[in-house]
Amino acid sequence: MYLITVEGGDGSGKGEAVRILASLANKLPFKNVHVTHEPRRHSELGKLALKSVSVGNNTPLEEAGLFAADRVDHSHTWIRPRLQKGDLVISDRNIHSSLVYQGVVGDLGLDQVAKMNAAAMIPDLVIWVDCDPKKAMKRISSGTLRMAGEKHEYFETTEIQTTIRSGFEGILSGKIKTPPPFNKSIVMGPVLNEGGLDELEKQLSQVLGNFFNKRPDPLNVDRDDVDRYLLTSLTMGVQTQTRLPGAPSKHLSLLEDWLDGRSPAEWMTIAEKEWNEEKAKLSDVPARPIAHSSWAILGTLSLTDTTDVPTLHKQLGPVRAVTKRHTQRLVKWLEQERWIHRQQSHIPFAEAQMFKLRKSRLGYGRLCLAMWPLRTALARWRRLNPNLDWKSALEDILNPQGQSKIPSQTRIAVKNTINRLSLISSGHAECPVPKNEQELVIWWSTDPPK
Repeated sequence: MYLITVEGGDGSGKGEAVRILASLANKLPFKNVHVTHEPRRHSELGKLALKSVSVGNNTPLEEAGLFAADRVDHSHTWIRPRLQKGDLVISDRNIHSSLVYQGVVGDLGLDQVAKMNAAAMIPDLVIWVDCDPKKAMKRISSGTLRMAGEKHEYFETTEIQTTIRSGFEGILSGKIKTPPPFNKSIVMGPVLNEGGLDELEKQLSQVLGNFFNKRPDPLNVDRDDVDRYLLTSLTMGVQTQTRLPGAPSKHLSLLEDWLDGRSPAEWMTIAEKEWNEEKAKLSDVPARPIAHSSWAILGTLSLTDTTDVPTLHKQLGPVRAVTKRHTQRLVKWLEQERWIHRQQSHIPFAEAQMFKLRKSRLGYGRLCLAMWPLRTALARWRRLNPNLDWKSALEDILNPQGQSKIPSQTRIAVKNTINRLSLISSGHAECPVPKNEQELVIWWSTDPPK
């Protein structure tokens, strides 16, 4: 879902930073974490780009063209497919290296380099690793590849590295304006890498934490497309659970009749009544069931048969992400309040406790997934209307007073909600999924026919 790039001069320690970042990211709720680099050493385009800087007999324009060709190909054949699956990609160098090396050092200009790379993926996060050029050159000269005579680049001199450092400082600090579309990236740093690995890891951990706490929208893929892709694998798991011979392939209570004869608005009312606000505050969990973490965990559990906390944390994915500590705390509270119950683990020597959402809470959990795109709007409506019936919530949101038309952001949320319902069904047996805003309002507030 996110593309993280690590930038800095040669010998600054980018490779080490990438390895540390990958280790840290494996603790986050991403199904997969991928590491890559640019230019690619194992692609024909990447080899041409590397050859162009090994001697330095190409013009900056020729260099930039080769790097751009490799980057665009890399973006669409390797990086984007992984982002669409909700994975995290960490790249050692990307577009900002071309902006500095060919745009600044090569004097080609930032606008020209940006135009040549306009079709490439935009880094969601750029981590700037910095190091004194003299120390960097010592690292370069003692590096394994250099000592073996297998790698040499014409800009590996202290003088040019000083210019490169200045270029990164100017662009990544904001002193020099980055051309669009690459001005959308979040830049964090400099991460000074002149001490030990422990200090580097500490700084990188803080950078990752700050970035993911912001929950930024991904720049290269649609957030809801990613989450629906991940939900598809969970729904497939529900459909293919082992059953007795002759049993139906689909369990109606799980896939088709999960609203259990109630309207979505009624489930919202039930959840509020059964969520003890005072106990929740004492346990340091959300005071109301409509919070991000509550919906994320209850929704995910509604498509999970039996799971432990580490597995549940991974299943949340990057869109429904919640910290592991908060996941543990909320699961413990949900068990105490009888929203979930503990299951016996049949795995030998397994230490993790197994949990399952109670059937009596399944309707609300599945509703959390269906209405996820409209969660913020629903939460806002409740804050403004603490005593109104939930039946009027969606009508009020989709037909705001004093506005002639629905805001575009709300329209997109409605479209995504309908797409989610198409994935997990309307919740009523033999009842079609709403096709538009009007049908969604009726579905939300009307009890199904008896």
